[in-house]
Amino acid sequence: MKKVLHFLHLWLGIGSGIIVFILAVTGCIYAFQLEIQNATQSFRFVEPQKKPFLPPSEFKLIAEKALPNKKIHSVQYADNKTAAVITFFSFDPEYYYLMFANPYTGEILETRNMDTDFFRFILMGHYYLWLPPTIGQPIAASATLIFVFMLLSGLVLWWPKNKAALKQRFKVKWDAQWRRKNYDLHNVLGFYSIPIALIIACTGLIMGFQWFSKSVYWATSGGQTMTQFYEPESTGKPVYDKKTPVIDFLWKKTIAENPDAQTIEMHYPETSKSTIAAVTNPIAGTFYKSDYIYYDQYSLKQIPVTHNFGRYDDKLTLANKIMRMNYDIHIGAIVGLPGKILAFIISAITASLPVTGFIIWWGRRKKSKKTKVRMGVQKELVKG
Repeated sequence: MKKVLHFLHLWLGIGSGIIVFILAVTGCIYAFQLEIQNATQSFRFVEPQKKPFLPPSEFKLIAEKALPNKKIHSVQYADNKTAAVITFFSFDPEYYYLMFANPYTGEILETRNMDTDFFRFILMGHYYLWLPPTIGQPIAASATLIFVFMLLSGLVLWWPKNKAALKQRFKVKWDAQWRRKNYDLHNVLGFYSIPIALIIACTGLIMGFQWFSKSVYWATSGGQTMTQFYEPESTGKPVYDKKTPVIDFLWKKTIAENPDAQTIEMHYPETSKSTIAAVTNPIAGTFYKSDYIYYDQYSLKQIPVTHNFGRYDDKLTLANKIMRMNYDIHIGAIVGLPGKILAFIISAITASLPVTGFIIWWGRRKKSKKTKVRMGVQKELVKG
């Protein structure tokens, strides 16, 4: 069995190594993207003022004038020191812009085309390997699936034959020759990283494969089928006759009902059938506790949804909570900065495994060639 696993571990590792390396390195870089952006992009912050924020309807007028011929998607408010973030997004034609504005005055501080943003570039590498999504995404997901097998097969191959060998499995022999150190780095670091690396890989598979996501949901829900995301529609009749624009009224209502929210994002209706979505988040920098409320843009009634991006409350099932927490677990944000640091370290170790593994294989390959040459010379000498 170990011979078979060794063969598969070797050749699957060689076949997927470069992809796993790219996924791990881009994951390392992206781990602290929010912290790096906050430290290097001053336009994300403003001086606090003793005046109210501008409402969503005014931001819509300001933003569309600054970026004409683009469809506004949403505006996000945070605390009194943070700029409002206006999103322009479309699939066809495809574009994605973020506009940062002073929430008190509406002054545009920065407009960024996210297609040229550094961290967006890193994220596209992590998701699609910088290939067209229909090609790159299945390749990245398949490499992640192979990596899960590599971790499990590596654990079996790591397992010592006896107690004497066990002592050598937990530490790197730093005073040995470089090839032994490389061997120990591959085995020892690989062993210690297995639990967290499996979690990161499996959460990646939930985002990468529909069949994997549905299987996890089915297993954790007791056999239920996961509802796919869908856009609810506005079908009511107009009943709101006040002078305040509808989205402003709902924004004020959302603020009043969610005093502890760290961010409030209002989604503008894009068509005559679209809803107005209000998204509140009690923990900025994460997503799993975001509360999504969809309002009929005419009757202003709440429209309930059955997919995961609806209301967040204690009634959510374990399966729904896992699906919501998946991204935050994947990047380590679920436990704050310590989780991100841990995710960074494990991603760095993951990036090293294909490298150290290749060096082991290459060294043995050269050694095997030298042995064959030596045996051939000995045979010739014997014949002579």
